[in-house]
Amino acid sequence: MKRFALALLVSIAGTPALAQDLIASGRYQAVLGDCAGCHTAPGGEPLAGGTILETPFGKIAVPNITPDRETGLGRWSEADFRRAMREGISPGGKRLYPAMPYPAYARMPDADIAALWAYLKTAQPVRHAVEPNLLPFPYNIRALMVGWNWLHPSPAGFTPVPGKTAEWNRGAYLVTGPGHCGACHTAKTFLGADRAAALTGASLQGWFAPEITGAKPHGIGNWSADDIVTYLKSGWNVHAAAAGPMVEVVENSTSQMRDADLRAIAVYLKDQPAGSGAQPVAKLPAADPAMRAGTKLYQDNCVGCHGWDGKGEAQIFPPLAGNAILLQPSAESLTRVVLEGAQSAGTKSAPTAPAMPSFAWKLDDGEVAALLTYIRNDWGNAAAPVSAASVAKIRANLHGH
Repeated sequence: MKRFALALLVSIAGTPALAQDLIASGRYQAVLGDCAGCHTAPGGEPLAGGTILETPFGKIAVPNITPDRETGLGRWSEADFRRAMREGISPGGKRLYPAMPYPAYARMPDADIAALWAYLKTAQPVRHAVEPNLLPFPYNIRALMVGWNWLHPSPAGFTPVPGKTAEWNRGAYLVTGPGHCGACHTAKTFLGADRAAALTGASLQGWFAPEITGAKPHGIGNWSADDIVTYLKSGWNVHAAAAGPMVEVVENSTSQMRDADLRAIAVYLKDQPAGSGAQPVAKLPAADPAMRAGTKLYQDNCVGCHGWDGKGEAQIFPPLAGNAILLQPSAESLTRVVLEGAQSAGTKSAPTAPAMPSFAWKLDDGEVAALLTYIRNDWGNAAAPVSAASVAKIRANLHGH
């Protein structure tokens, strides 16, 4: 992103102060919306698109949103941009898929969309043609989105909730609007729309985005508001470390947000009701065969970093005891981390970004299942056992990529 920042500074040099203020405001809107996270492909040019999103309906490539006239937004007007952000309709009546979260962006006021547009126009134009629609038939027929939008109309802006504080409402706006947290953390219907139980966890792109309501213990009910702010700002807190897609969200978006906005998000999330799907699970006894096998596997592979007490080491090795990620109904993310390895976020307040190696070469499916079953049921944790079949399925999917 350094090249992008330099180009931006050059482009606004000599720009009138009011225009500079508008561009600066737009840059912050891009941070809130995590535009770089999707529209900058790994190793690609800033905002030039090409990232592949895996949806339940197939793959979608993220488009180029630089001001290039041939392959980006260079021929768009501000009105075109506003309509795409609000209604999911681009110039010529081309329907966008809700992988572009326009149902959430529809809550953004005109001033913020105008600022974002002003900022995007300062980006370095990049000629990079992207064909976004990689979906199989019949989902590749964009006209189907007419019916989808009729069934799932976008909100008409954001309406503050009476009786709630200004801080709570700011958090509600950020989470449900530009932050579009529900895009990952809310389960979807068979048509790809959000289910009513918001933020209660969902499988997406081979990961399980955990429940982030006030639920205990599988949500963030045991986290304080300060814990949430710390996590979003650094990628770490005393309970967990960011992994998988959340690393990109922290690095490109939340770590760059203002502290007041992070606090507002925390206040709102702490007040969200728990979902009804995750029922209490009885802890497996230590004599269970999977627990006995898992204990030995943990001793041989994990105890050196995470400790016998499961508390890990602050900002180096995340805790396992009481970690809400471990207690989710789905062990999808945990399985992937063990098989594939992971690297945590590198931020200004926590720049180390320590990594965990892959154990796919060392542990077979049954061993991974036993290990995960053990860490989900020791140190006061209690969660459903993990099966070797579920590990095998995830391993096969990883190899397929």
